[in-house]
Amino acid sequence: MSPSLPIPALRFVHAADLHLDSPFTGLRSIAPVIAEHLYNATFEAYEALINLCIEEHVDAFLVAGDIYDSADRSLRAQLKFVDGLRRLDAEGIQSFVCHGNHDPLDGWEARLTLPASCHRFGPALETVPIDISNPDKGTVSGLSYPRREVRDNLARTWQNPAPSGFHIGLLHCNAGGNRDHEAYAPCTIEDLAATNVDYWALGHLHTRQVLRPAGPAIVYPGNLQGLQPNETGGRGAYLVEVSAAGAIGLDFRPLDSVRWEGIDIRIEGIETEQQLLDEIEAGTERVMDSADGRHVILRVKLVGRGPLHHTTHRVGFDSELQESINDQWADRDPFAWCERVEVVTRPAVDRERQRQAGDFVGDVLRFVDQARDDEATLKELSGQLEALYNHRSARRYLQRSLSIREDLSALLSEAEARCLDLLLEDSQ
Repeated sequence: MSPSLPIPALRFVHAADLHLDSPFTGLRSIAPVIAEHLYNATFEAYEALINLCIEEHVDAFLVAGDIYDSADRSLRAQLKFVDGLRRLDAEGIQSFVCHGNHDPLDGWEARLTLPASCHRFGPALETVPIDISNPDKGTVSGLSYPRREVRDNLARTWQNPAPSGFHIGLLHCNAGGNRDHEAYAPCTIEDLAATNVDYWALGHLHTRQVLRPAGPAIVYPGNLQGLQPNETGGRGAYLVEVSAAGAIGLDFRPLDSVRWEGIDIRIEGIETEQQLLDEIEAGTERVMDSADGRHVILRVKLVGRGPLHHTTHRVGFDSELQESINDQWADRDPFAWCERVEVVTRPAVDRERQRQAGDFVGDVLRFVDQARDDEATLKELSGQLEALYNHRSARRYLQRSLSIREDLSALLSEAEARCLDLLLEDSQ
């Protein structure tokens, strides 16, 4: 018999940015059945979130702001949210909630009764026990935005004496100056690390990231459901386990209902429309295979230089191609719906003529050819890439380490194509 695993001292789910009832604005004409899925997507993701808490028998459920999509939150969204909290209450699971810039306390709110097991933080910092019957189990500190525009550094208010047990800070903020999001409650990682908090359960940034794994842990789970084309990949929440010794384990769980993905198709080497369709088909298949069984909203981008450029720039070609993709994929379960085809192709290049030229473009092409055939250059490039792929900040964006010649050759081809796109931008 295998030895029993240690029982964690504390287990909780950390979620943020639910944006219940998001309207998914910006989509062009869309089939009614697809629109219905999008209409329900945030609610289905929230139901999966509540199910996760119940199935994992967690001690607590934490939401770090932006429960709703707007201050004038819909009644439907409020009813759904409270219903989920009541399901947790029936299972003996405590819930802790703060509000952010999308759903500040001064927004419209229906007078609904929250379950006794839910603590909703007000505009001033509070600290409450996770389990009132066992105060040493841990505490949660938090506060809510009284209004949308909060520009103060709220992290610096966490100066209270260290409470007993594991201490969680619940905050909606922009830590580290992320430029993709508004600077609401801006703070630095150093501000957060200088407190008595053991785990910072943050919200506001829609892309999940662990800014610090421990001492204290500083974590963004990202939003629960992708809301727009640039929010690609799995979205969900963190299941967090804390050992009796205080060690923190993070387990990200995708909970989204509909996923956004993009496919870039380079037209170099594609000579016929059928080959283009085949490439799009293969790309869509890859996306669907990696989507964890989710429906996918797809954006297809045609890039590069090649003989098919004049076809791709025909009037109406992008909308016709979009319709063709949707005719093939929209009726499947799970479906893929192409919301846009972007065409940024350019005419083909006479590579040999450009290679013989005595300009910078010729230098680039000659270097690529030399690199492909020179073991010393390939070894040097491989070493530089390994250092980049293993860099602390860069590695989370680069999914695999390159070490074989075939990978380097593919990268060189990609680099050459991108260089030509930039250096010959004005060529016809």
